[in-house]
Amino acid sequence: MKTTINFMGIRNLAFAFTMLLTAIALFSCFHKGLNYGLDFTGGTLIELTYERPADLAKVREELFGAGYKEAVVQSFGATTDLLVRMPGDDPQLGAQVADALRKAQADNPVTVKRVEFVGPQVGEELRDQGGIGMLLALGGVLVYLAFRFQWKFAVGAIVSLIHDVIVTVGILSFFQITFDLTVLAAVLAIIGYSLNDTIVVFDRVRENFRLLRKASLIENINISTTQTLLRTMATSISTLLAIVALWIFGGDSLHGFSVALFIGVLAGTYSSIYIANVVLIWLNLTTEDLIPPVVADKVDDRP
Repeated sequence: MKTTINFMGIRNLAFAFTMLLTAIALFSCFHKGLNYGLDFTGGTLIELTYERPADLAKVREELFGAGYKEAVVQSFGATTDLLVRMPGDDPQLGAQVADALRKAQADNPVTVKRVEFVGPQVGEELRDQGGIGMLLALGGVLVYLAFRFQWKFAVGAIVSLIHDVIVTVGILSFFQITFDLTVLAAVLAIIGYSLNDTIVVFDRVRENFRLLRKASLIENINISTTQTLLRTMATSISTLLAIVALWIFGGDSLHGFSVALFIGVLAGTYSSIYIANVVLIWLNLTTEDLIPPVVADKVDDRP
């Protein structure tokens, strides 16, 4: 190695930053709470059909101007079909929305195909099942890493993943970004992305325990992280570029999804260096931890 970056030289400063950011995220989650979308709180679904292809941005502006500021508009099937979601359970809401759009676009008539109400009970079930799914994902990661590497690696990865989820959800809560099923899917995707980044570093740390026998644990981690840095940066930057494109051109329906992924990728890249590795130092990972236990040969004492 010609140049080794001393990542762990600022681990105490990074730990202080991590604790501050995590505390702010937790405070926001408990104080402000999440801004749950209609998937979780319930509301009205209105399917509309235009005679000619509809402009999503224009429809959103018209609904906002008509007073429906919380309406979510997305394509549904053909280019002439739209799905509008908004809070409320008024049976006449569909007709009112259609009337407002007809007044705004007299040259492109619109009709209501169906109106459905999603109750809050369905939202509660979705929220509970989403939370259970996240816990099962974390549990599966813990079991996999404990068998694939060693339990100290598993603890480091889980702490890193929990940090990523807390920071992502906390920032969403702080800015009151709508938390719907697409955002929940993004949070679950963050777990997989962050885990992949962490495993790459862990695998190199384990390999260097065999190659760098005289190096200390901190030296090993610095060398291993430096060796995987280019791969980490290339993966993170390419992923962020795709997310930014999705953020800009994906529309309102994918806004929360792309924001959550953007935050999660940044948090995952940071945590794979300054959380997962630091946990290995706290747990005092040694070469002996990676040596499989010796199984004593059975002695045949039969006559």
